[in-house]
Amino acid sequence: MRIAITGGAGFLGSRLARAVLDRGTLSVAGAPIADVTTIRLLDRIAPSGDLLADERVDAVVGDLSTQRAADPLCDIDVVVHLAATVSGEAERDFDAGIANNLDASRSLFEACRRQTAPPVLVFASSIAVFGAAPGYPLPAAIRDDTLPIPQSSYGVQKFVIEQLLSDYTRRGFVRGRNVRLMTVSVRPGLANAAASSFLSGIIREPLNGERAVCPVPDSTNVAVSSPHGAIDGLLCAATASEQAWGSSVAVNLPALTVTPREMVAAMDRVAGRPASALVEWTIDPAVVDVVTTWPARFLTPRANALGLVAEPDFDTIVRSYLDDLNDTSM
Repeated sequence: MRIAITGGAGFLGSRLARAVLDRGTLSVAGAPIADVTTIRLLDRIAPSGDLLADERVDAVVGDLSTQRAADPLCDIDVVVHLAATVSGEAERDFDAGIANNLDASRSLFEACRRQTAPPVLVFASSIAVFGAAPGYPLPAAIRDDTLPIPQSSYGVQKFVIEQLLSDYTRRGFVRGRNVRLMTVSVRPGLANAAASSFLSGIIREPLNGERAVCPVPDSTNVAVSSPHGAIDGLLCAATASEQAWGSSVAVNLPALTVTPREMVAAMDRVAGRPASALVEWTIDPAVVDVVTTWPARFLTPRANALGLVAEPDFDTIVRSYLDDLNDTSM
């Protein structure tokens, strides 16, 4: 069993690789369980040392839009496509978003198309594909059949890639599985350029005794998932049988609806101290303009039928984050 993960040196990519390595075996698209022999991590930087130390890991450093990075995708059974220019950066730099999201994905899909047998290709899309437009307000809750109307360059790019993958699947070039991830919180490490990065920062930094800024009103509803939930969704997409997965139309993963004020209150309860005193509530209109166009409530019967559920509350997510900090393997 050979697996490739783009963005494999990133947070989710590294975490997914470790989860697969820990399993040791995988059933791809309902096929018989097989030993994982190779995990090829493609990224612009090398993965961490613990991953490189595993003989099953093969790191390829390069840009997906180049032939050098695409060539190692030959004879791969499943590809998980996580590499992307994130939301805030894609909005600030249109050309970078087009090159690193749309063009690089097309290059990846073509590399998969050249394989002898079509691989399972899991694409990590986003809830940023949804938005409101004149005459088309957001419904009270997003359903599996809600029409995407993206209101950011990032959302448009993600939706175009979804449709492209669906067509590659229809033509038999790949076996595509589109998965829409929620904002993942809490992410460890440094903040990134995503517009939603603060949804980790307002927990991560105060717990570390550092100040953090929330750039949206504290009553803003947001849809979040823990890192565990995101990885469960990606693994489900890779392993579910063709019959269980069904259409190549994207699956919305389950989400917990919460406000920043509720998030920091949960942090205080779990930490047992008023860490929220380190959060500054300073509105940034540019961030508000992006984040408040994203939906916050989801009904996900398709994902639920696959065995995926949202966390019961944000206290659970904070506890999970603290547990992961104490687990040196994460």
